[in-house]
Amino acid sequence: MTLRLGDTAPDFEQDSTDGRIKFHDFIGNSWCILFSHPRDFTPVCTTELGEVARLKPEFDKRNTKVIGLSVDPVKDHLAWIGDIQETQGHALNFPLLADADRKVSQLYDMIHPNTDETFTVRSVFVIGPDKKIKLQITYPMSTGRNFDEILRVLDSLQLTAGFKVATPVNWRDGQDCIIPPSIPDAEADKLFPKGYKKIKPYLRVTPQPNK
Repeated sequence: MTLRLGDTAPDFEQDSTDGRIKFHDFIGNSWCILFSHPRDFTPVCTTELGEVARLKPEFDKRNTKVIGLSVDPVKDHLAWIGDIQETQGHALNFPLLADADRKVSQLYDMIHPNTDETFTVRSVFVIGPDKKIKLQITYPMSTGRNFDEILRVLDSLQLTAGFKVATPVNWRDGQDCIIPPSIPDAEADKLFPKGYKKIKPYLRVTPQPNK
């Protein structure tokens, strides 16, 4: 199944370390990050899950729920949790889906046969409260994800969902934003009371509107 930005994230019901999950009910009125791991008891996945556990307060501040996935069963997930806490210093504090039947992996095209026919690659989906897919990133099994970057993109997605701005290269929360070319100057004068700098007719920079 090919999923694209703006598509409704497929709903599902699956077991997890926090019990049975009905995905759309789990998201509720929050943002959500769904991310997959090739398998349990592997080194890169262990570091990633520990990092997400450490960063969970940052996701909470952004009204964002995080949920992981591995194709191993719940009993293996629960046995792995101790290793994550021991080696990474942070206990798992979010659900980890047990996708032994590959149901969710197939719904979200997380298994790439030219890489591995059995285990998932490192997929990331950011899903909005409207249940639409806002972002997709796919990493190979051998490369751990940069969750600071995922937080940065989440900040941009939430900002641009609420204001008529775009974010420039390497933007971080609190920095200047770009006014899209589709907004004429006369409208921009009203929308951005803090003012803006016109570098080119198509390149106008304004302070972040919610700061």
